[in-house]
Amino acid sequence: MLEDVSGKTAFITGGASGMGLGMARVFARAGMKVVIADLRQSAIDTAMEEFSRTNLAVHAIQFDVTDREAWVRAADEAETAFGNIHVLALNAGVGVVGPMTTATYKDWDYCLSVNVGGVVNGLVTLLPRMLAHGEAGQVVVTSSTGGFSAVGGAGLYCTSKFAVAGMMESLATDLKGTAIGASVFFPGPVQTALAINTNAVRPEHLRNDAPPPPAPGTRDARPMPGFDPAVFMPIDEVGERVLRGIRRGDLFIMSHPEFRDGIVARNEALLRAIPDEPLNEPRAALVRQFGTLMYNPVYDGQQKVPGGLS
Repeated sequence: MLEDVSGKTAFITGGASGMGLGMARVFARAGMKVVIADLRQSAIDTAMEEFSRTNLAVHAIQFDVTDREAWVRAADEAETAFGNIHVLALNAGVGVVGPMTTATYKDWDYCLSVNVGGVVNGLVTLLPRMLAHGEAGQVVVTSSTGGFSAVGGAGLYCTSKFAVAGMMESLATDLKGTAIGASVFFPGPVQTALAINTNAVRPEHLRNDAPPPPAPGTRDARPMPGFDPAVFMPIDEVGERVLRGIRRGDLFIMSHPEFRDGIVARNEALLRAIPDEPLNEPRAALVRQFGTLMYNPVYDGQQKVPGGLS
């Protein structure tokens, strides 16, 4: 558990804007040395101009999280700048939305290469280095409310966000007995430009020749009327909630209490799906031998999160 973050180093992908920038601001103000990694040089320039007016320790690296060789170079540069990495915030993501009935291979490849592949690349590159230095640390992956409750019109996005949520739950089990913990962050509506940036950074070879038409009987993915972005959560508040989860070593970090009913509804649906019949005892005994297949003790560590951030 990383209760004292002062002097520690954080590496944040997608760190030059949106939720990543919120994390960078909050982490740096807490005394951390922060590496912000981002694909967009313009966003890096804007963020670094902001940090240049402070005495906070922030270093920027421009690279693409889908590029494995670039990951190695970025890791080397980060360690040269600030030493050992203690917090790995794998936050970079894209919001590919629309009905799965008309999604193309290019849509799938773009979404999964960033939202899943970018996380895999970060883990393979930096997690062994974090384990090797032996100091306390935390891996945090940004999922979404769409990573525990799937919705129509966003199947590609939900697929990717469910994937990284399960990835962190498994990783938390694998990391038992080490100094490193794992967290999955489930943000709700936040003041970001995800939709704009998703299109802006999409590689040319993964762009469709023309937007696919909506499938008959499905709704499109446009924002619902009446949405006021001003009521979305500010990015600095997101950073505060993530930092609290890191300090507590939480497996699950939630941002919005407003999604409680959806979580309860999905979990109750899962419980209703369990066959209402006596256990097959020989089969149950076999499952118990494999421990976490029947019950994973990693879920025991989640603490009740009090209201507010004090």
